[in-house]
Amino acid sequence: MTGKSAEKQTRVASRRQQRNKAIRSQVKTNVTKAEKLVFAGDLEVARASVTEAVSSLDKAAEKKILHPNNAARRKSRLLKKLNEVVVESKALPEAEEE
Repeated sequence: MTGKSAEKQTRVASRRQQRNKAIRSQVKTNVTKAEKLVFAGDLEVARASVTEAVSSLDKAAEKKILHPNNAARRKSRLLKKLNEVVVESKALPEAEEE
């Protein structure tokens, strides 16, 4: 037998779990989409997508859905991938000129 307060906490936890799952799923979708665009090579679209992914990571961390260090690590990895592609794209035109 559980008390009324325990039953209420179960309902509250269930609602939170559903909300958190939806937000966490959206974060994963945004990060995956951004990574695909980064490796596809379209830098302008990739930058916009990375910005959106970073924003969703920040929001999830702010709402305590993701641990702040986890969000920071994911942002760092994503931006590192973007920066590598940007550097490579700048190096390619110089190689073609020579």
